[in-house]
Amino acid sequence: MEGGATLADKAEFKECLRLTWSQPYILQLVFSAGIGGLLFGYDTGVISGALLYIRDDFTAVEKSTVLRETIVSMAVAGAIVGAGFGGWMNDKFGRKPSILIADALFLAGALIMALAPTPFVIIIGRIFVGLGVKGTWRWMLGIAGLPAFIQFILMCMLPESPRWLYRQDRKEEAEAILRKIYPAAEVEEEIDSLRRSIEHEKQLEGSIGEQSLVGKLTKALSSKVVRRGLMAGVIAQVAQQFVGINTVMYYSPTIVQLAGFASNNTAMALSLITSGLNAIGSIVSMFFVDRAGRRHLMIISLVGIVLWLAVLGGTFLGAAHHAPPVSDLETRVFANQTCPEYSPSARWNCMNCLKAQSTCGFCAHGGDKLLPGACLAAGEASRRTCHAGNREFYTEGCPNNFGWLALVALGAYIVSYSPGMGTVPWIVNSEIYPLRFRGVCGGIAAVANWVSNLIVTQTFLSLTKALGTSATFFLFCAVSFFALVVVFFTVPETKGLQFEEVEKMLGEKDYKPWKRYRPDVSSKGRDIGLSVP
Repeated sequence: MEGGATLADKAEFKECLRLTWSQPYILQLVFSAGIGGLLFGYDTGVISGALLYIRDDFTAVEKSTVLRETIVSMAVAGAIVGAGFGGWMNDKFGRKPSILIADALFLAGALIMALAPTPFVIIIGRIFVGLGVKGTWRWMLGIAGLPAFIQFILMCMLPESPRWLYRQDRKEEAEAILRKIYPAAEVEEEIDSLRRSIEHEKQLEGSIGEQSLVGKLTKALSSKVVRRGLMAGVIAQVAQQFVGINTVMYYSPTIVQLAGFASNNTAMALSLITSGLNAIGSIVSMFFVDRAGRRHLMIISLVGIVLWLAVLGGTFLGAAHHAPPVSDLETRVFANQTCPEYSPSARWNCMNCLKAQSTCGFCAHGGDKLLPGACLAAGEASRRTCHAGNREFYTEGCPNNFGWLALVALGAYIVSYSPGMGTVPWIVNSEIYPLRFRGVCGGIAAVANWVSNLIVTQTFLSLTKALGTSATFFLFCAVSFFALVVVFFTVPETKGLQFEEVEKMLGEKDYKPWKRYRPDVSSKGRDIGLSVP
């Protein structure tokens, strides 16, 4: 419905499934669209694990946290450009050409990454992927091109969006496509619904008067309603990223290693738990977002995030204080591979070894990893020598007895984040803007989200090196607490409100986001003024 929020009941959900399975053409449409989500989702998940192996293959990557951050974040940088121009491309050229271009870019990026001879070429491939474990990192990244190729082929066989065709005055083509989708008894009603919807859109666009992006933005910001809605929408999107979620999504195997698990395979396996919990939390959100309300769910989510980030910070602090010492006797065993900065007179522990400027690693004791070990220069030769003695080689975190608690806290953080801050900011942004400014405001909020994502992704590893792992998580904890306060005072509840009611709420003189808005029942169905200065 264009006029407000509607909730699908079980009968409608079952009917949707029945129609999808009974109409192969609809199933093809759904499958083609669903691959789009798989593309970026797979890339987001796979880069976190591939980074461990890229680090092992390229010495420059192992020595530079900034280079590792750049490899991860360049896909996000590309996505910022895509978010900024995607809407314009859809309107100008149609949905089908836009998706085909995105698939081609994604496929090109995957191939570039898979064949990359240097870290710089990987970064170029990551940018292409943004615009758009199989044994080694090359296969892990290269296989990302497969769904892009499949979607490209499927999209070549599918038609353009009926809505776009209708807006381009290609009505016969649009109606022909709708007749392939809907049963004969329903198609005329759907065609009429599409016609009325587009006429309504054009009427709203005409009320703006301006057609240029700058003109629309200027007109939007002149409205008190839009300013209040945009502030709430942007704050929700920025808070979603600044609570640190993509440090977990992009760096979860690295975080597992920071918790004291040295093996790449172990770190990869344990990091899958966080991905699974994130997916489960998104499903849980579907059942509670309309019961608890958007605002309440975000606040509850932020309280849990603050709590578990504090536990994570405390866990890593305890692990650092109980890091095993570096033994001169153990280090002498590897005389030719000793860390250049290590001196027998210095009382080093594992954390001092890992913080050395020349990039060093800790070779744990062969009998008990908590006993004194050796500090070696990081590199493939040192790693192989250490492993040859049935020892673990640590380059991110130190061996400790706190690792299990860090994993529990990490899982609890995901469970707190996913049903609330993971999904609700996008729902709020779909409901809080006047219809005529929905496109421009939604675009601004989406770009704010991606820019915040880029900032977090590009700085996490550098922060862990500069401040320490525990201080970094305490920093995210403080930022999350600040986000909790700001969200409480700026984001209103939109649950159950129609677009016109949200607009009226934002335009009230005594508007207070933390107070529940009670719409006037007598005004239901009436045309509420669309312009509040």
